[in-house]
Amino acid sequence: MDLDTVLSTLREKGKPNTAKTYARHGAKDPTLGVSYGDLDKLVKAIKQDHALALVLWATGIHDARVLATKIADPEAFTADQLDAWLAVALDYVIEGAVATLAARRKDALSIGLRWIELPGEFASAAGWFVLSGVAARGDLPEKEAARLLKRIEKNIHGAQNRTRYGMNGALISIGGYIESLRPQALEAARVIGKVEVDHGETNCKTPDAAEYIAKMAAHQAKRAGGAKSAAPRAAPAKKAPAKKTAVKDKPRASTSRGA
Repeated sequence: MDLDTVLSTLREKGKPNTAKTYARHGAKDPTLGVSYGDLDKLVKAIKQDHALALVLWATGIHDARVLATKIADPEAFTADQLDAWLAVALDYVIEGAVATLAARRKDALSIGLRWIELPGEFASAAGWFVLSGVAARGDLPEKEAARLLKRIEKNIHGAQNRTRYGMNGALISIGGYIESLRPQALEAARVIGKVEVDHGETNCKTPDAAEYIAKMAAHQAKRAGGAKSAAPRAAPAKKAPAKKTAVKDKPRASTSRGA
């Protein structure tokens, strides 16, 4: 697909009510109002097309930028290019989309650790979202994760609004996906208590970290139990066939008559 075809499709699929929803989530760019369902259909049709992703992003249209993050090749970016995309991610949706893109990279850990040090709340929140993704795929070293837990416990209440949300998400991911650190994550959640995040005019809520970690642990245990019960059982050993007892010939009745 070329740029004109994609933009034409986006305009055709756009809905005013969806555009209003994006606006409530803080969308700063011009918004067409294309649902995620329709965007995902386009992703299936386009697959990966990095060149198209770059020109879609350059349009400055909110929906086109979300689509761009979904079809871009994460490994094709230089660090400066990815930082440039992050620099203009000034709403919840684009922030999350850029973070999801960065989390797919091989160097996602170093990117996340660098971004959480940035001053802007959307940029630093994106860094925490990247680290959440790294934890989810099992690539966050335990030592680094433990250090991040201590940092979250100490700093979350003093962090900026969106940064608090990102830190809370990272706490959940570490506790949910790194079993060895689950007790430490649950203790951190207990010490932290309720995390207040202003979600604006949306219905979004900040998940309770301890509850969410417990749910993830229960879900994983259930899946593990299901996998065990579904495992094929060894076929029972076949019994050796019983030996047949030879049947002796029955004596035939004599046909001769006595004299």
